[in-house]
Amino acid sequence: MQLYSLTGVEPGRQKILVKGGQLKDDTSMAALGLVDGQILMMMGTAGELPKVPQQPVKFMEDMTEDEMAQALSIPAGLTNLGNTCYMNATLQCLKAVPELKQALDLLAGGMGQNDPRKNLAASMRQLYDQLSTTSDGVPPLVFLQFLRQVFPKFGAQDRQHGGFMQQDAEECWNELLTTLDHVLKKGDSSVVEQYMSGTMVTTLSTEEAPEEKATVREQMFRKLDCIIDKSVNYVGQGIGKGLEQVIEKNSATLGRNADYKAVSRIARLPEYLTVAFNRFSWKASESVEAKIVKSVKYPLDLDVTEFCTEELQARMRPARQRVRDIDDRLAMERKLKAGKRPAQQEEVVVEPLPLFELDESLKADVGCNPSGVYELVGVVTHIGRSANSGHYMGWVRKEKGVGGPEPKSGADTRNWWYKFDDDEVSMVTDEDILKLCGGGDWHTAYVTLYRAKQLN
Repeated sequence: MQLYSLTGVEPGRQKILVKGGQLKDDTSMAALGLVDGQILMMMGTAGELPKVPQQPVKFMEDMTEDEMAQALSIPAGLTNLGNTCYMNATLQCLKAVPELKQALDLLAGGMGQNDPRKNLAASMRQLYDQLSTTSDGVPPLVFLQFLRQVFPKFGAQDRQHGGFMQQDAEECWNELLTTLDHVLKKGDSSVVEQYMSGTMVTTLSTEEAPEEKATVREQMFRKLDCIIDKSVNYVGQGIGKGLEQVIEKNSATLGRNADYKAVSRIARLPEYLTVAFNRFSWKASESVEAKIVKSVKYPLDLDVTEFCTEELQARMRPARQRVRDIDDRLAMERKLKAGKRPAQQEEVVVEPLPLFELDESLKADVGCNPSGVYELVGVVTHIGRSANSGHYMGWVRKEKGVGGPEPKSGADTRNWWYKFDDDEVSMVTDEDILKLCGGGDWHTAYVTLYRAKQLN
């Protein structure tokens, strides 16, 4: 092969001549009596000499973030236009809901309409189109202008330091969904109501007047709040606290105010579930929304069945079992792929998944979650000590088979994630995502977006 690299004559064409004849594959080199400087003759026809690569080969660990983004077809980020990271992180995570983009594509009219909310939605559509056609950072100038026109609070100036003030990402999230719910409405519903909103049933009763009949009300919700106090270590505990609270209100029976227990249960789950961590509380002494940095762990797969009405739990039971069967199948396939077999079993036969019957009412409810089980697809994080300072970032799960190849590394991860630090985009693992639970001065999960687990 060294002769080939020097001469361009392929090994199959080479004839090496030595004293006494042609060198054969089985010729003993020791028997030839070769000395330093001796000249040998090689005969053969040279093909085209190999060309030097136009670009030198670079390994992943030697690449800059920009080079890695290009090699892995990493999506484009959004330029920070002066404390607009709250908006950038929100937009990147909402982009993980393809139904929103599909509805925006069907929106009639451009950005010259009389309704500023429609202009905002049209600019969001244009911005998403730009993000899908480039790998460079996109400046969201037009969208930001319409956002501040519809919601002037996002254009508030920082009188002390100059420039625009930092804003609350959850507030931006809520306002955008409210706007899209109005603009994208068709008939009595919208894509936001259908895919990102659920139904909550709340029962109010008071022990101070046992004879008073409990009141029941039903209302729509777009997020579940995770209440954080000293006793909360996991997101499920915080959600539970948010669904059972004590409120003070007037009692007609007693003729005075009384403490009522409000117990809420979910009667309909959306396909996309937002969970907001209540990490900020008003600190009067400093006139600031102070941050609760306590660690609150959250899972990659979230089961919210326990927070549903008994009636909904019963209807979801077959689909919930289906999700368990699929998870067991995937776990077995991962073990087999890794070469691991159950003890005392030479050959593993993967049986077909059992048939199941999805509840007819859930089958007809397009945009609902029929199982109660979710998978994490997006996270908005915050670093800093108050809502109106610090920095926000978006973290979005990469869909398998979509976009560029996944990094070839030794990382043991089921999924890769895009980390959107404004216009700087890189890739991280499941483990990196789970480290965003808080407990220090690193980025802390503030808004999480979950998607219903598939039934196939």
